[in-house]
Amino acid sequence: MVREKVTVSTRTLQWKCVESRVDNKRLCYGRFILSPLIKGQADTIGIAMRRALLGEIEGTCITRAKSEKIPHEYSTIGPGYVTAQDIISPPSVEIVDNTQHIARLTEPIDLCIGLQIERNRGYSIKRPNNFQDGSYPLDAVFMPVRNANHSIHSYGNGNERQEILFLEIWTNGSLTPKEALHEASRNLIDLFIPFLHAEEETLHLEYNRHKGTLPPLTFHDRLAKLRKNKKEIELKYIFIDQFELPPRIYNCLKRCNIHTLLDLLNKSQKDLMKIEDFRIEDVR
Repeated sequence: MVREKVTVSTRTLQWKCVESRVDNKRLCYGRFILSPLIKGQADTIGIAMRRALLGEIEGTCITRAKSEKIPHEYSTIGPGYVTAQDIISPPSVEIVDNTQHIARLTEPIDLCIGLQIERNRGYSIKRPNNFQDGSYPLDAVFMPVRNANHSIHSYGNGNERQEILFLEIWTNGSLTPKEALHEASRNLIDLFIPFLHAEEETLHLEYNRHKGTLPPLTFHDRLAKLRKNKKEIELKYIFIDQFELPPRIYNCLKRCNIHTLLDLLNKSQKDLMKIEDFRIEDVR
């Protein structure tokens, strides 16, 4: 378990992880703060963040099983126990808890079960009689965040009152609370970005209605194009999260507090080359 002393900034809005622990393979906990906020902002952010954590993050789950010798999920199939460690999975799939119970066998049997996994949000309830090719559906809970709470601490007097937002996040072990917080934040940004340049997009769509699809732009191409059109759009409202940047470039920019396109365009090539792990081909 990791605990850190809570310190409140009186200048720039900042967030920090003040507690982190792993209770078991399927339960991780994290506690975060965001401050300083003016009165009312903590509740606005806390409510939106909780909903995004619980409803906007994708997870992976087994949704269907198939076996020639098992007609339904309640069949008795042989002696001993079958757990998740007996699953033969492809390299791209990681089992969070290999002790998860799957079946109890009462007699010797050659057991082979095919499992279908899906990535989605929320939860899925199996439908009666939804059997396909001898397989049967399973209830699925895709939500990697098991619970999320927020609380508010107020301090100061009169018109100087400010707030600290506390966020508590519990995950199922498939990702850490910090990773869940980052993903929920990006998903919220994705939802709000259209409101910032809806009219622009309408104009661009009208102009390009009869044009074919162009190949994806490289990071350099996007940067050059945006420098040219800097005066035409509100770059301070467009976040680098909205661009499909390679993880290395994205992480380099974030470490240097470059969060928006305006931040990025205000940096010269010389400034960018001073960033650790940033390469010359990234800005050519």
